[in-house]
Amino acid sequence: MNNDYQDPINALHMPEMADMTFAMDFLVRSKEDVRNTAIALTETVSPEARAVLRKQLHQGIAIHQEIAELMISKKWFHPYELNEQYQLDQLSALNTIQIGQMKLFPEDTSRKGMFDRTPDEQ
Repeated sequence: MNNDYQDPINALHMPEMADMTFAMDFLVRSKEDVRNTAIALTETVSPEARAVLRKQLHQGIAIHQEIAELMISKKWFHPYELNEQYQLDQLSALNTIQIGQMKLFPEDTSRKGMFDRTPDEQ
C-alpha cells in the first residue's frame, strides 16, 4: 500500500468499496429490524398494535429483499457461492487491516513553530 495518502491512486475503487460497505451495513441492519419486529409482534396483544407491527414486518422483509437483490446484481454479495463470498470477506478484512495500519497522524503533534507570531502579538 502506498504511504502517500493524498496520492489519487489510493482513491482507486474507493467509491465502489464504500458503496459495498454501506449496502452491507444496511442489509445487516434491515435483517436486525425484521428480527426485532417479529419478536415484538409475538409479544404484542393489542390487535391494533399487531396490525401495525405486521405491516412493518412485511415492509422490513421487502426492503431486505431489495437490498440483497441489489447487492447480488452488483456482485457485492454472493449468498449462493460461499467460496466467492469468503474471498470477498477476506479482501474486506485485508482492506480493514491496511486502513487500520495507516499512519494518518504525525508522530509529533506539537504546533510550536507553525505560526509566524504568538497569538498575543499584534
